[in-house]
Amino acid sequence: MQLASYDPSYDPTARAPGQHERTTVRRLRMRTLVALGILAVATTFLGRTFGLRNLWFLGSEIALLAGMFVILRYVLPLVERHDRGATGEEQVGGLLDEMAGEDWRVIHDASLGQGNVDHILIGPAGVFTVETKSHPGPVRVARVHGATLRQAQAQRKAIERATHVPVEPLLVFSRAWVDKPLARRKGVRVTPARMLAGYLERRPVTLSQEQVEQTRTLVADALHEHRARALGASRSTRPVYRHWQAAKARIFG
Repeated sequence: MQLASYDPSYDPTARAPGQHERTTVRRLRMRTLVALGILAVATTFLGRTFGLRNLWFLGSEIALLAGMFVILRYVLPLVERHDRGATGEEQVGGLLDEMAGEDWRVIHDASLGQGNVDHILIGPAGVFTVETKSHPGPVRVARVHGATLRQAQAQRKAIERATHVPVEPLLVFSRAWVDKPLARRKGVRVTPARMLAGYLERRPVTLSQEQVEQTRTLVADALHEHRARALGASRSTRPVYRHWQAAKARIFG
């Protein structure tokens, strides 16, 4: 199978909130429709060719029924879960986009090899990763699953390696009631979406506007580099970001 070629003009910082999840939903739905279509066409063909009492026809009917059972039991709940996740990311992304402007920069659906980071927020208060969860509540901070916290911490570390700037990981529930809003558990701050903007705006200033822009550039470069490596682009075909080390030097002296 031929790998997709690397396109240096592609901007990984311009992705829409929930783009990965929404693409997954469309792919699952399309594959489900194709599978059902193939089974239905095969059943009709065998019935007309060999008769309704033929073993091939009866077998295809059983396969069609089994396929429908699998879809109803496993595929549709999976599609619903991804669809709900995409909707949650879109909701939280919309809240963050309202903050973006003169002071804040937002990057959605970013990948640096630690899974997709739902949102990266860079502004006067620093750098934040936002992991969005969409299931309904109530949510007790003390009982948040350890795997979810490890995922948030892994995303934090990936951005810190790219920027050398301290990053605060946020776990945001788009719909759930949280018993202790803004509490921290194992280094991850947990909050409902409705309190996210207020929390960020109250944070003390730690980055100048120049540092905000430079940090965003470092994140953008890291996303380009990861995409190039993931697509197998050779070093000679990857764009050379000459400002990478220079930007780090300007920020951190």
